[in-house]
Amino acid sequence: MRHRAPTRRTALKAVLAAAVLTASLTAGCTRHGTSDDGRAPHGSQAPDGQHTAGTGSVLAVKIDNVAAARPQTGLDSADVVYAEQVEGGLSRLMAVYATKLPEVVGPVRSARESDLELLRQFDRPTLAFSGAQRKLLPLIDQAPLRAESPDAASGAYYRGTGRPAPHNLYLRPAELMADAPGKAALTTGFRYGPAPTGGTVTATRTVRYPAARFTFTWSAGEKRWLVSMDGTQARTTAGKRVAAATVVVQHVRIRTSRYHDVLGNYTPFTGTVGSGKAEVLRDGRSFEATWTRREAGDGTTFTGADGRPVDFADGQVWVVFAKA
Repeated sequence: MRHRAPTRRTALKAVLAAAVLTASLTAGCTRHGTSDDGRAPHGSQAPDGQHTAGTGSVLAVKIDNVAAARPQTGLDSADVVYAEQVEGGLSRLMAVYATKLPEVVGPVRSARESDLELLRQFDRPTLAFSGAQRKLLPLIDQAPLRAESPDAASGAYYRGTGRPAPHNLYLRPAELMADAPGKAALTTGFRYGPAPTGGTVTATRTVRYPAARFTFTWSAGEKRWLVSMDGTQARTTAGKRVAAATVVVQHVRIRTSRYHDVLGNYTPFTGTVGSGKAEVLRDGRSFEATWTRREAGDGTTFTGADGRPVDFADGQVWVVFAKA
């Protein structure tokens, strides 16, 4: 039996060495994945995860917006929805939650460089995303936000059934934040109140990207702008029409960033600091405005031709970034 003893000792050493190696790799690896949705869980059920205390700031979720990703889930619960141009002229959304956390949000997709500048207006927001281009990961780690990808919080994500990856990754917000932080966390600079005087009666407004478009149609009955994307009515998975109380078409500088996707398509960078023209749609009218955001830590203000702030209607706000 003596000849078995070295074998057992060797096996024990191997187990201990493997455990140490695993721990060291876990401590040293990046938390956010290295590609667009390549490292998320693949089961149809979400693993058990622990609830963590809320950060006192907003939850921002990057949401897929190609045809295969629709209808989306939880989009109607967002306080603000930002629409930006990405590779290939397509669009992607970032939904911001402060007053209510839905049970599920998705499909979740990857982050972009523009998101980091846009999110600086909030106090350490939680960013939920599926991954990012490898060279962008260090910037995400250095940004003043709480980054929560599937690598960092696997228990908060799951793969849904009925859709192929990468269009089936969903987030359970309660696994990241115990409660919604409240309206005070919306440090966007937006003002809410009665409609300005004047304006132009507007039934519909369309914003076009090279390979995507958004159309907002005023519904007097619902007192909301009904959202259509790429010519199709936008609905949630529950069948509810996506509708905004206020729509902002914000004209910004869009340039080519340093980052590109696996096909070599460079990501547009949407600049949200500075100033420019804007259109504010509310109550069936369009109001010309000027937007201003002096520094990344500031919110964005909208001023009418009379020099007065343009107030938004109570309810969900959509901000569509259009090329100046």
